[in-house]
Amino acid sequence: MPEPQTDRTGAAVHVTLDAPPPAVGAYTVRLEDGTPAGRADFVDPPGADGERVIFHTEVAPEFGGRGLAGILVREALAGAARENLTVVPVCPLFARHLREHGDAYTAGGGRFRRPRPADLALVEQAVKGRA
Repeated sequence: MPEPQTDRTGAAVHVTLDAPPPAVGAYTVRLEDGTPAGRADFVDPPGADGERVIFHTEVAPEFGGRGLAGILVREALAGAARENLTVVPVCPLFARHLREHGDAYTAGGGRFRRPRPADLALVEQAVKGRA
């Protein structure tokens, strides 16, 4: 299991990468006891090596206010940078984070670009495929 992080309550949480199946993958945040608390969903476009379209972030309401969404954002972005992937932030939370902290992200080796219509179509197709 990866090294735990600490949420705003001081509790240990773990973020793991659920390897993407043919369509949708996710970073998942779990409590110390393994209880799932949230996720950041993404799709890696086929034929577009080196990109990750992050399209949805969700934290269960009972875990709100603990900073888990921020932990997910930072871990997903760090993971993309480690994998040398360009992030395409369709998710409003990721887009806002990169608007505010994009310079620091790119200074640390990360890359991102604005979503294009084809990215939105890809997300729609991936979501339909998992329904």
